[in-house]
Amino acid sequence: MSSLRILLRSLAVAGLSAVLIAPASVARAQPTPAELTKQIDKSSTELERIVESYNKLSEEIKANKATAATLQAKIGPLQAQAEQSRADVGVLATTAYKTGGLRTAQALLDPGGSTSLPERLGALDQLSRQHQQTIDGFTASQRRLIDQKTRLDTTLARQAAQAKQLAAGKKKIEADLSRLYELRRQAYGRATEAPSSSSSAGNPPAISGSAGVAVRYAYGAVGKPYGYGDDGPDSYDCSGLTLAAWRAAGKSLPHNAAMQWDATARISRGSLKPGDLVFYSGLGHVAIYVGSGQIIDAPSAGRNVSKRDMDIMSIAGYGRVR
Repeated sequence: MSSLRILLRSLAVAGLSAVLIAPASVARAQPTPAELTKQIDKSSTELERIVESYNKLSEEIKANKATAATLQAKIGPLQAQAEQSRADVGVLATTAYKTGGLRTAQALLDPGGSTSLPERLGALDQLSRQHQQTIDGFTASQRRLIDQKTRLDTTLARQAAQAKQLAAGKKKIEADLSRLYELRRQAYGRATEAPSSSSSAGNPPAISGSAGVAVRYAYGAVGKPYGYGDDGPDSYDCSGLTLAAWRAAGKSLPHNAAMQWDATARISRGSLKPGDLVFYSGLGHVAIYVGSGQIIDAPSAGRNVSKRDMDIMSIAGYGRVR
């Protein structure tokens, strides 16, 4: 074989090898920091929706537990009432047998008695009505007891099903968090943002009343890490931060952005005051307004509570705590 032919064959093999290797090399190429940032932002948005669903389910379970406790408290007295009705029926039946029923029947048959017939019929009627009232009371008590038990059983069954959903949701959140932290580690060299102090937000504005208390609390939370399902004092998710801020001011909010939307009064952007809540598209995120177009919020997993411009994403509306 000539040297030229050997050279051409070598070049052909090398070219084919390059074609075969090139796609694999491209496939193994690492994403750029900008691409990782986009992935992180997308993952963060998806994760926050899951977190808020988790929070909503937690709120519903708390409500179900409260309902179950109320029903359980009612069942005890109803059981006692039912037992008392049963005892009353027993006493009445025994009394009627020993002293009322037979003697009254004999009196009706004995025209020589000292009591007139109308009086004797009246006594029988009264005895019958008393007997029926006790029976009716017993039956009504039993019906209420059965109804309460049925409602309790339904509530507990729903609660058990929700607990399973909650466990599954928690598992998914933890897996998503692990993936998100790895993306951050690749992009920034660390899984989460470096800790910062609340002083980085500056001094809170001078606001009186409960709104002032809520805003000052939010300023004090700046720099603390995000934690799904957390409402402080060491970490927060978005609705957990707004909940905690207003809890400090003596107001109660549910731990879910959509529920907080329902629990607050609608206001316009022009009416915003420090302490009001800013809700974002899809009601998957909420922040507390602190004035001058700024909010304080718990952004997402791996990031810290921060003060920033309120137009961070599309705004769904604004709410004032009642």
